[in-house]
Amino acid sequence: MHRRRFLRTAAALAVAARLPAARAHGGLVLPPQTPPPVRLRLQDGRATTPAMLFEGRVTALQLMFTGCSATCPLQGALFAEVERQLQARKAAPGDVQLVSASIDPLGDDPVALAAWLARFGAGGLWRAASPAVADLDRWLDFLQGRRAGADRHTTQVFLFDRRGRLALRTVDLPPASEVVRLVGELAAQKA
Repeated sequence: MHRRRFLRTAAALAVAARLPAARAHGGLVLPPQTPPPVRLRLQDGRATTPAMLFEGRVTALQLMFTGCSATCPLQGALFAEVERQLQARKAAPGDVQLVSASIDPLGDDPVALAAWLARFGAGGLWRAASPAVADLDRWLDFLQGRRAGADRHTTQVFLFDRRGRLALRTVDLPPASEVVRLVGELAAQKA
């Protein structure tokens, strides 16, 4: 009897080990999580950390890389529309921001990140950043943003509160109106 149970358990574990890692669910992150102190390089070449970049502003972050031709252009178009809607609502750059975070620190230098933003007509609310090579895995593990396949990342939007903590994750490729609504709800909360 114990042997059968052991064999069933061993077989289930063997099957589970072959499954790809599951991405994080969409919804509230409870409790909100403080990001690790990874090193980020912005599109203007400045070095920063998530704490410095996110502190004091509600931040919507997406994962992407500039050489992507599959889902990343859709994500760029999504953030272009989110920024347009936020600007129509008179959102202030000191209050909210959008961040396109690259998963390709070797290919996405500040010049490539600036070109990404220009390609989508980014305005004052939208930035791009790339982690240091040594910090990429830790960054993706924190976001739980890995996905199998060529793109290797989720198409969720990650929302950070004014204290720089991960507070919400959306579903994959959310509508722009949903991202704007969630940003607005977080912005309405007191720090």
